[in-house]
Amino acid sequence: MDILTIGIIGAIVVIVLILVGLYFSYYNRIRQYENQIDEAWSQIDVQLKKRYDLVPNLVETVKGYAAHEKEIFEKVAQARAGMIQGTPQERMDSSNMLTSTLRQLFAVAEAYPLLKANENFKLLQEQLQGIEDKIAYARQFYNTSVLNFNNLITTIPGAWFAGGRTKHEFLNIPEGERQVPKVQF
Repeated sequence: MDILTIGIIGAIVVIVLILVGLYFSYYNRIRQYENQIDEAWSQIDVQLKKRYDLVPNLVETVKGYAAHEKEIFEKVAQARAGMIQGTPQERMDSSNMLTSTLRQLFAVAEAYPLLKANENFKLLQEQLQGIEDKIAYARQFYNTSVLNFNNLITTIPGAWFAGGRTKHEFLNIPEGERQVPKVQF
């Protein structure tokens, strides 16, 4: 064997090793991002479960003061039921519906000064606000994880190693919540 043949074989081996290294590197990064997306959804799910468990206590506290607001209580129950099953987007849609309905519930509470002064109601409202903040952060983290994953599998060379994986969907807020609230003086 002459030096040229050995050089060519050596170059081929180096190229193959680089390609194998690239494959494993990108494969592992893709798997890490998929796991991060799963973990991010799990964190959202934990917060939704906390809210799911807290809402009945809040509703029962308000019911005693606002018994005639039956429609709001029914909407809360319907939205709460939808948060347990379905795809992540369906569950987030139910969560968004619950958020909207809870706003109505708090508006009703504004009409009852004794309810606003009730310590249980205040505590439940504070806990719910904390959970809502955590849900917002978890949704943001989920969408960031989805962005990283989607960027990795749709750009070169990641797309070469994506193995048929498809983009994940972002969690979106409903169109009605995108509107700027009208503040009246």
